[in-house]
Amino acid sequence: MKKTTATIKKEKPEDVFSYPFNSNLVHQVAVSQMANRRQTIAHTKDRSEVRGGGKKPWKQKGTGRARHGSIRSPIWVGGGVAFGPRNEKVFQKRIPKNVKRKALLMILSEKKRNNDLVVVDNMDLKDMKTKQAAEFLKKNSLLNQNCLIALKEMDKKAILAFRNIPKIKTIQFKDLNCLDVLLAKKIVLTEDCLKEIKKLLTRE
Repeated sequence: MKKTTATIKKEKPEDVFSYPFNSNLVHQVAVSQMANRRQTIAHTKDRSEVRGGGKKPWKQKGTGRARHGSIRSPIWVGGGVAFGPRNEKVFQKRIPKNVKRKALLMILSEKKRNNDLVVVDNMDLKDMKTKQAAEFLKKNSLLNQNCLIALKEMDKKAILAFRNIPKIKTIQFKDLNCLDVLLAKKIVLTEDCLKEIKKLLTRE
């Protein structure tokens, strides 16, 4: 059985993970990402959308009863809902790219200061199986921990290998975001991902 050659790299560049943590900025970015992921599922029909009610129930005067124009009024059973939840509401929030990039670097820096960031040599993902992935996690003291593994590019075999391991999530580096990093206890980066992080510094 082919084993992985990934090992923890002890030396980490201080210039990459030296951002001071700004809780207000990180909070704004996290809230905006949660709002953008929000799905407006709850939806009620108003009186114009409920089926039926086209005919006036009874004439306006002379019956001794209260006047009504439709049996689909909100005060009738089976009628429309007044002021109910609607799926037209938009929760989307826009955050500038440079702000999201800076917040991500802040969180990674804070993870590094708390020893929750692990940088490994480039993993040999070829023909990786779940058993080998578990051995890699156990070797680096990451097994049974809420861990997010960033991959340089989409690798189906690596995703399938880590998918069946509890509390382990993989993500492509270009999709790395503040919310997923905040929700994970441990972050695993490869050397290739580290190079991409250095490129983020030059974009500012």
